[in-house]
Amino acid sequence: MKSPTLQTVVIAVTFAIIAYIVTFAIPASSVLVASLVFVSAFIAPLLAGNLSANTRSSSTNETSVSDDDVRTLYVGNLPYRANETSVRELFSEHGSVHSVRLMKDKHTGKRRGFGFVEMAADDLDKAISALNDTEFQQRTLKVREAKDRPERTEDNNLDD
Repeated sequence: MKSPTLQTVVIAVTFAIIAYIVTFAIPASSVLVASLVFVSAFIAPLLAGNLSANTRSSSTNETSVSDDDVRTLYVGNLPYRANETSVRELFSEHGSVHSVRLMKDKHTGKRRGFGFVEMAADDLDKAISALNDTEFQQRTLKVREAKDRPERTEDNNLDD
């Protein structure tokens, strides 16, 4: 089960406060309050989903591209001090960047020296040819199209 986002929690708490106020304003409204709380359980995630979708679409200044037109690049040999912003700026010079994920060690939290950049499919080859084997913050980048990660199954987990 997916955990609620902060927006969902804030909206749910707002509905709960409204329900609390209504119980004092209209003492015989227990059915109304129960209905309000019940309905808020369904409305809060929907409102939060719409708010985050609006925020995401207004915060991205890239042209909107369907998911079919987005491909992922593997970027290896990244400097450990590189961050998502600097990598995004570098790749933005060669096309429309949709996301940047730099991998971290789950135990130490330190960067692992590689990551993934999602770009418009039309810009993929241009970015690879422009950035592969080039120097970035004193490291020679390795840039290529990312391979699909095989699905992890219970059988694979037992072998580990």
